[in-house]
Amino acid sequence: MSSITHELASAIRSINDYPKPGIVFRDITTLLGNPRAFRRTVDELVQPYAGLKIDKIAGMEARGFILGGAVAHQLSAGFVPIRKKGKLPHDTVRIAYSLEYGVDEMEMHVDAVKPGEKVILVDDLIATGGTAVGAVQLLRQIGADVVSCCFVIDLPDLGGRKKLEALGVEVRTLVEFSGH
Repeated sequence: MSSITHELASAIRSINDYPKPGIVFRDITTLLGNPRAFRRTVDELVQPYAGLKIDKIAGMEARGFILGGAVAHQLSAGFVPIRKKGKLPHDTVRIAYSLEYGVDEMEMHVDAVKPGEKVILVDDLIATGGTAVGAVQLLRQIGADVVSCCFVIDLPDLGGRKKLEALGVEVRTLVEFSGH
């Protein structure tokens, strides 16, 4: 484990049996509250794209807003919020996506991304991939060129990364935890 991986993993709180028995919840609020770890996280997410022309960073509600906003600022890119159904005030595009125990819908403003714009999707964690796959499909629906999906945490045992890669999307993660 590299020193950055160890530093970030150490800043993430693990909560057993949340939200249900058998699940270990990876809580990044402790990382966000640690100025050094937060800065290192943003720097690591930005580094591969520094100097490239990235038009927009898309972040999924809610932790993706925090991370995505910081990444957008560092890359001098715009920020696009992807929200749960019914939360955006203007005309939207919407997609249904699979959750572990059902289906939900997310949406974004129809004019948030112009066709051909280069977009990076940012969120805190990739698990089963349902939400991220839905977000990529939503972005592509309005013509975005999804350059990469970036996450602080990967739970590789749940297969989300492979689902995104099967869509032809580069996936970048900073820390891996086994299990779910």
